Amino acid sequence: MMDIDLPLDQNFNQPPRRPAEAWDEAADENNESKKKKTSTIIVDNPTLDLESYSANYVGHTRVERLIFIAEHSPPLAIDAYKIALNDLKNTMDYTRYTVVHQKLNDLLLGRGLPTIPLDQTWVDNTKKAQRAKTEKLERELKDYKSNLIKESIRMGHNDLGDHLYDSGDLSGALKSYSRTRDYCTTSKHIVDMCINVARLSMELNNFAHVQSYVVKAETTPDIPEKNIVTSKLNCIMGLVNLEAGKFKRAARNFLDTSFELNTHFSEVLSPNDVAIYGGLCALATFDRSELKSRVFDNADFKQFLELEPQVRELLSNFYHSKYSLCLDILEKMKNDLYLDIWLHGHVDMIYQSIRKKALVQYFYPFLSVDLNLMAQAFSTTVPELEQELATLITSKEIQARIDSHNKILRIKSADQRTNIFEKSLAMGSDYQTQVKHMLLRMKLVRADMIVRPPERDRHDSS
Repeated sequence: MMDIDLPLDQNFNQPPRRPAEAWDEAADENNESKKKKTSTIIVDNPTLDLESYSANYVGHTRVERLIFIAEHSPPLAIDAYKIALNDLKNTMDYTRYTVVHQKLNDLLLGRGLPTIPLDQTWVDNTKKAQRAKTEKLERELKDYKSNLIKESIRMGHNDLGDHLYDSGDLSGALKSYSRTRDYCTTSKHIVDMCINVARLSMELNNFAHVQSYVVKAETTPDIPEKNIVTSKLNCIMGLVNLEAGKFKRAARNFLDTSFELNTHFSEVLSPNDVAIYGGLCALATFDRSELKSRVFDNADFKQFLELEPQVRELLSNFYHSKYSLCLDILEKMKNDLYLDIWLHGHVDMIYQSIRKKALVQYFYPFLSVDLNLMAQAFSTTVPELEQELATLITSKEIQARIDSHNKILRIKSADQRTNIFEKSLAMGSDYQTQVKHMLLRMKLVRADMIVRPPERDRHDSS
């Protein structure tokens, strides 16, 4: 995660895009194994309200999310493409407009519906306006450089970056934003540059470059509106960690987000997303004490949870061991989560982690558990439950034995006598090592083999 020269695409008409499925494999929390992202899922029965969902976002992320939904949910595809098409007409991204228009018409033709004509006049006018504005901004920037006024040069690069971003040239925009670095004169300038570069790097799938800019922003002194800025940085790192499958780190990032952020970062994510991403990642990775201290006792995050009652209910049911209700809520949420551009590839992994934790916690207080009752609690069959438990036992996540004949799970009682012997041997070995070190030190002192400070230093200290 270093600040290095970024590969840039100079073709304004073919700007690179963040792929729908990025990072086929990413490191897990301890980097000891690989987590495969879920393959593309098509959702045929969505419960998502497209209008209210898309209203939570602005700019590129709104269009990207709509296109993602269109590509993964046939029932919502036409409406999603239409909304995205209208949004694109408020930008200068005529290339993306024609691409989305073609996808929409292909879909309409496939369903035997009338197609929508391309607004060629808008495309031609926007193309001319985009090129004219690009030339104007580049000319102004050249003049600023001739005058050697740092603030004007910074603003020139920033204005050009904003324009290229609006035109869909993400690489060009990233290049312009990163060039403002040498002309920043205030803390606000530095923070704005870091957030712009980090945001563009995520859109371009350059996740390796994000953290260095986040750290640079965090270490900037006298940050204005510190709570909002820090929350934006937390959200950026939360998304990076979520993308990499580092769910515990992602949970901490989202849980540290102040509710002051509210809708100030709608170009990346909504307050509802903070509740969903943070809640699910916490549920998948936190133990009960962490859930209590970092979630339920977190005043800011409780305000985020008010926006997503089902996530709040999910966390509460899990914490109070109401696993059947918890799993029912997860099942109802699943289709909509598959349509989330950041969660899509991780839903199954997160769900598996939550279910595994629920199974372990269910029989934690008992010495034996009736598998028939446990199967009812987890809405599954006894044979399937036995298979799940066998996996947990072989991976040594639980110490138990399955009585298949009587359908009982028996917890292996710890051999206290053996444990005491093992602890005693470990303590004896530790004491022996300490005594050897003490004897060695005594021999060195007796032999006057001591490194003393120079004579001058001893006089100074006295």
